[in-house]
Amino acid sequence: MSDSIKIKEYMADLGQKARIAARVIAAAPTGVKNKALLAIADELDKARILLVAENQKDLAAAKASGLDAAMVDRLAVKPATVDSMIEGLRQVAGLSDPCGEITDMSYRPTGIQVGKMRVPIGVIGIIYESRPNVTIDAASLCLKSGNAAILRGGSESINSNRAIATCIKAGLKTAGLPSDVIQIIETTDRAAVGELIAMPEFVDVIVPRGGKGLIERISRDARVPVIKHLDGICHVFIDGKADLEKAFNIALNAKTHRYGVCNAMETLLVDDSVAAMILPRLAKAFEEKGVELRGCEKTCALIKAVPATEEDWATEYLAPILSIKVVTGLDEAIDHITQYSSQHTDAIITEDYSRARRFIIEVDSSSVMVNASTRFADGFEYGLGAEIGISTDKIHARGPVGLEGLTSQKWIVFGDGQIRV
Repeated sequence: MSDSIKIKEYMADLGQKARIAARVIAAAPTGVKNKALLAIADELDKARILLVAENQKDLAAAKASGLDAAMVDRLAVKPATVDSMIEGLRQVAGLSDPCGEITDMSYRPTGIQVGKMRVPIGVIGIIYESRPNVTIDAASLCLKSGNAAILRGGSESINSNRAIATCIKAGLKTAGLPSDVIQIIETTDRAAVGELIAMPEFVDVIVPRGGKGLIERISRDARVPVIKHLDGICHVFIDGKADLEKAFNIALNAKTHRYGVCNAMETLLVDDSVAAMILPRLAKAFEEKGVELRGCEKTCALIKAVPATEEDWATEYLAPILSIKVVTGLDEAIDHITQYSSQHTDAIITEDYSRARRFIIEVDSSSVMVNASTRFADGFEYGLGAEIGISTDKIHARGPVGLEGLTSQKWIVFGDGQIRV
């Protein structure tokens, strides 16, 4: 039997098991789901030595293969990483369960009562790279939202993910739930991903988490709906009526809090009426942080910066590089964002209520902010608990995707013998 046939059969088996398990978890009471989450947390706590030991195998292989330092760092499971996974599970257990929530009930003239009930999506396939803690984030959110999940982590974290999977299965067993509720793909063969995204009979939605190349491939080849974002080209606009102290702190934080994240600012827009007052101070602060500045002609006349190219405005750097443009008013700022934004997160700094209102109405991004750092575009900061990812799509989920984003709604009708005439 060829390897491709073996992979196809293996994935079909996972899909069939997941579909059966989805019916069980969809009907599970909140208390049972919470029991499973807390039991998984206890299993992780007991398996600390094993988790770190298995992760060391992955780290050694990653270094031997020449994986870059940043990726190796993301791959590492340290005692603090285990603490974070445990805390994440406990936090999700403490969140409200969206499943079964009934809203918008109304009586119709016929006497029937019509409303909507929130329900699980079914089977969710999640494809991600490097970070083993994503295995727990994904498992916990899918479990609490009543979904079965098939998880495919990066090949570089296979040993770590297998160890985590053992803890998940033990926790599910403690709660009396089938182990197939959360399945981790055991093979590192890339063909498994191709099968996972092409099984609409078993999988209801795919969530890719990783680099642009991965997400582009999934979006292009999937036969299953995808919740995703490609780029995080985030803007901060310092308006002419901004509080410049707020503007300084927000712009600095939005860029330098962390560089390699999708909600970091990549382009700073500054109204020309305040550019001379704020840019030199910001440039000095960015220089001290080691940030390379690339600016428009007006920017370069005010501060030391490399002349920006057209490509800069459309680039997600994920690095200590920032493009800066001086604009003439709110209209030009919105026009620039409309042209170059990836519709992830964009912010305005202003004390003018009317301008703030215009910005949040006219900027078509999944998160639009007033007087706050773009770094807040995060499921935890939004009160969603752990997040499965961020969506820049407009259908179903948009922005940080938490528990509610992993559910759908169905219409429900209550009657008392009514018939249609």
